[in-house]
Amino acid sequence: MLSKSRIWGTEPHERLLDFPCDGFIEVFDEAYYRGITIQSKPEIIFRWLCQMRVAPYSYDWIDNFGRRSPRKLTPGLDNLAVGQTVMTIFELVDFKRNRHVTIRIKKDIFALKFFGDTGVSYLIIPQSDGKCRLIVKLLVRYPQGILGVLMRLILPWGDLIMMRRQLINFKELSEMGNASS
Repeated sequence: MLSKSRIWGTEPHERLLDFPCDGFIEVFDEAYYRGITIQSKPEIIFRWLCQMRVAPYSYDWIDNFGRRSPRKLTPGLDNLAVGQTVMTIFELVDFKRNRHVTIRIKKDIFALKFFGDTGVSYLIIPQSDGKCRLIVKLLVRYPQGILGVLMRLILPWGDLIMMRRQLINFKELSEMGNASS
């Protein structure tokens, strides 16, 4: 049985989907899944995902140096290009407008040595009732040695705490209808 820290908010069939991050990290130690239902259109959710270029949208006092993540959409942030920085330590490696954003931890930075090679896909799945599922898959290849052992213990729960807050924020912001901002 998979622990809640590895599959929060997702259904078994959602974890069987193809995710773009699968093509970027083919050899990995662990896969984590997170999911949330959002009463909003895919294009609005996508716009909020693009906002990760400027802020993480989780607990700002921890991972945004105390600065509040913007609560209105920033014009132009949805003009994506592979290689752009996302949440400071990631780079955009793939995207499809209104469908997914896929990021990977940047090479040659401390975070790579600390967290290990990490790829993440945020997948928007429209539902027939006007809702969408936002399903996230995170693939991790842990660092070697004692740091890798520690990350195996800390990352599942640490990521769950941070990403749960992030997804709840995206839900609330998308449902408020700030797409015109």
